[in-house]
Amino acid sequence: MKMILDERGKKYILKPGVEFQSDLGIVKADVLDSAQIGDEVKSHLDHTFKIVKPNINDFIDLMDRRCSILIKKDIGQVLAHTGLGSGSRVVDAGTGAGAIALNFGNVVGETGRVYTYEIREDFAEVAKKNIDNFGITNIEVKNRNIKDGIDEDNIDLIFLDLPKPYEIFEDVMDSLNVGGWLAVYAPYIDQAETSYRVAKKLGFYDIEIIELLERGLEVRTQGVRPKTRMVGHSGYLVFARKL
Repeated sequence: MKMILDERGKKYILKPGVEFQSDLGIVKADVLDSAQIGDEVKSHLDHTFKIVKPNINDFIDLMDRRCSILIKKDIGQVLAHTGLGSGSRVVDAGTGAGAIALNFGNVVGETGRVYTYEIREDFAEVAKKNIDNFGITNIEVKNRNIKDGIDEDNIDLIFLDLPKPYEIFEDVMDSLNVGGWLAVYAPYIDQAETSYRVAKKLGFYDIEIIELLERGLEVRTQGVRPKTRMVGHSGYLVFARKL
């Protein structure tokens, strides 16, 4: 997979055998197909483009979406908090466009496996297309309601982005390995609180609710200061571990 970067820093994923077109000109398909990572190519309008190898964040930024997706600050916290790694087995429910499933698949590697459940057929199809386009083969998209049952066992992490995730915590407990993690994304505090209380009642331990706020800094000639705009509340993350 290749990405092309224009003079303004705007990026585009390239498709093999397809010419690139933008307001800065056209680059022929044969030029792009023969170009190597790091090469510069010219459009017919004499604008310069750089050929770059995209990472998963580049791909997610540019992939097809039909719904909102989790943002990097929340995805990163899930990966770090649960210690997900090579060979891990993950169940994900509420696939959407597939952003967090792609991150899970990227982290667990060829020896790991991700099973992602999506109740809506249109979202499941978009997710399948995105996963195929990224070229990852360790993710299985299931177009079904996870509340009808979790097929998998010996799971290291179950991630739920559902309106009432706590309704299936007993099934989650059965499917997790000892020491495995339950993680919940909850836009509203009442969802997070109920998830916490149900997890505690069922015997999970190390239960925690986290909210992340992200604020960048701007560097100016006059000095450095926090940016006026920041990434505020997106959702609450609930973590619980099977004893």
